[in-house]
Amino acid sequence: MNALDLHGDPIDLTAALVDIHSESRDETAIADAVESALREQTTGFEIVRHGNRVLARTDRGLDSRVILAGHLDTVPVAGNLPSRRTDDTAEGEVLHGCGTVDMKSGDAVFLHLAATLADPRHDLTLIFYDCEEIAAEYNGLGVIERELPQWLSGDVAILGEPTAGQIEAGCQGTLRVRLTATGTRAHSARAWMGDNAIHKLGEVLTTLAGYSPRRVDIDGCEYREGLSAVGIGGGVAGNVVPDAAHVDVNFRFAPDHSIESALDHVREVFAGPLASGAVTLELTDSAAGALPGLSHPAAAALVDAAQGRFRAKYGWTDVSRFSALGIPAVNLGPGDPSLAHRVDERVPVAQIREVTELLRTYLS
Repeated sequence: MNALDLHGDPIDLTAALVDIHSESRDETAIADAVESALREQTTGFEIVRHGNRVLARTDRGLDSRVILAGHLDTVPVAGNLPSRRTDDTAEGEVLHGCGTVDMKSGDAVFLHLAATLADPRHDLTLIFYDCEEIAAEYNGLGVIERELPQWLSGDVAILGEPTAGQIEAGCQGTLRVRLTATGTRAHSARAWMGDNAIHKLGEVLTTLAGYSPRRVDIDGCEYREGLSAVGIGGGVAGNVVPDAAHVDVNFRFAPDHSIESALDHVREVFAGPLASGAVTLELTDSAAGALPGLSHPAAAALVDAAQGRFRAKYGWTDVSRFSALGIPAVNLGPGDPSLAHRVDERVPVAQIREVTELLRTYLS
């Protein structure tokens, strides 16, 4: 088993975590290493192992509790292990390898701070979980929510997802709908005898092309919404008028919408084609967004520690799970999120140090 040095350089700790293969559903080795390191190198923590999830918390009776959460799994390796370091004229020293960005550098920061914070001003809960990179039904944080809900109690949660060291507050919600048209099949040489289902989707596509998305300011974070066709299907053969066709539409919505109100909005946007009876709408997938909650005292103190640098999170992350529990949650970790999952995934080591010191300031 790989030994992790929690007291040493968080850059070296990141590299050690990266070098432990931990593709989704194969996290036993890294969970073993994290559990062993926490038990042997920290004091004052209650530590629980639950499957391939490792949980640790203090109980000093302090006035507030901060949750530090990070997933241990990665997407499949793409010839980008073991880790390696280079010097780049633009970025300085860079650590390369699968998981450097998403999100073992964030995990390393949390583990290092758990071992080296001498007198934290908040009680701490650390949650390291599995299966974040695959279907939500397997997500380890969801398992904890269902089976160990008492571990998800706190005043603010920090998810170590990559943000290039800047607070990304809350997250967008997302839903997908399928708009389906039906018609009558016919030979295309006698098209007047059929009813073309694809043609009936023309109004749907025109509506999408002319849609003006909202920009919403919440707690000083601007969330930009988007309504986009993300898939289309239909047609039988090159000489057949089709009797069925569909468009899949994704709505990324600001967290002041619930799933229900977001769906109501989508129905309003497509009221014309729906009212005609030519098109039907079906919800196929959804996940609620997360309000930033930066006005909460514990979150506001984190903003102060980050010298006021924060922005809205575009996309969906597990902060939504904490927000649904009434806990303000932010994303904060080293690494450019646009480099996550790439063959050339890499993180400037300076960002790992910066996030470590930012959180040390906040937690001390």
